[in-house]
Amino acid sequence: MTKRRSRGDGGLHWDEARQRWIASVTVGYTPAGKRIVRKASGKTKTEAHAALRVKIREYEDGLSTAQTGYTVAQAVEDWLTYGLTGRSANTIDKNRYLCKHITAGLGARKLRELTATDVDRWLLYIAKTLSTSTVQRVYECLNRVINRAMARDKVNRNVVALCGIPAGKPGRPSKSLTLDAAKALLNAAEDSRLYAYVVLSLLTGARTEELRALTWARVDLDGRPGDDNPVPPSIQVWHSVREGGDTKTRKSRRTLAIPLRGVVALRTQLGLQTQDREKAGVYWRAFDLVFASSIGTALDAANVRRAFRRITKAAGLNPADWTPRELRHSFVSLLSDDGVSLKDIADLCGHSGTSVTEKVYRHQLRPVLLTGAAAMNRIFANDGESEA
Repeated sequence: MTKRRSRGDGGLHWDEARQRWIASVTVGYTPAGKRIVRKASGKTKTEAHAALRVKIREYEDGLSTAQTGYTVAQAVEDWLTYGLTGRSANTIDKNRYLCKHITAGLGARKLRELTATDVDRWLLYIAKTLSTSTVQRVYECLNRVINRAMARDKVNRNVVALCGIPAGKPGRPSKSLTLDAAKALLNAAEDSRLYAYVVLSLLTGARTEELRALTWARVDLDGRPGDDNPVPPSIQVWHSVREGGDTKTRKSRRTLAIPLRGVVALRTQLGLQTQDREKAGVYWRAFDLVFASSIGTALDAANVRRAFRRITKAAGLNPADWTPRELRHSFVSLLSDDGVSLKDIADLCGHSGTSVTEKVYRHQLRPVLLTGAAAMNRIFANDGESEA
């Protein structure tokens, strides 16, 4: 006689039609008092017992047994739809693009069956074609996807947190213009509508997103030269095109003096915009932007990149090798090469300290470092003369 199973262990019986052992368990009751039953099957009693134990364990862990077919792709879409509330459209689009790598490699996998080994293999696969920074961001997306699924009882642990991040393909390192290349670039930009933009970016170190948000109300082309405490022409870098209009950090909110060449370039820019306004007539959009389209609307990053490629080509540089953000790198490197202290450069760039300025932005421009030799010549000057 078959031994009766203990209460709470569920049921197990042979289904003649399906030729499989069927395990069942009551996971709860509806408000009307009807039992909520979930079933699992196996070819043998052992398989059915194992499936039953999984059902019971998931129920005890608070997992929804109705979601056994829930896939990684569904979890990704849930995070993209509901997990990015309050983020900008650009941020959502960027994460959606990154998540395409997840759905392509793991999307069909059932979330509860996903293992750390699966994730390790997938990460190594995408690392063959993606840069290290992109692999890092894709990993972070998947980690957040699984964390959200855990919080909603779709899975009982995050296997992604158990995995390391492999190094991807080395990306193109940022670099700086030499002084001669910077002069050539400025000269080539003089005939471009982006001239003032290039001048300010290279000569003040303002970020590209800060310059695209700059308004004429934040520009002082005259200053106060006659005061007891004279003030030079300046720009107030208080906003950016980021979500909410804030600068990257609180320290990034700063007022920068404009070099003479920048003042001349901005006066030329103001004249060009006056012509654009008259030509556009009723179609002009009065956003007060310093750098705008021919009808006053904001420039996006793609507009700037296209115009900048034409300038670099005219300057004799390879357009594929340079981007607008490297004007800021050049600003730091040229100042450092001229002897300006890292602390002063960090303040001009809006960095909270000198670490980022030194490790990310400063690039050595001189082929031979002279500081040490010059100091030693000075220290041992008399000894050298006596030996001679």
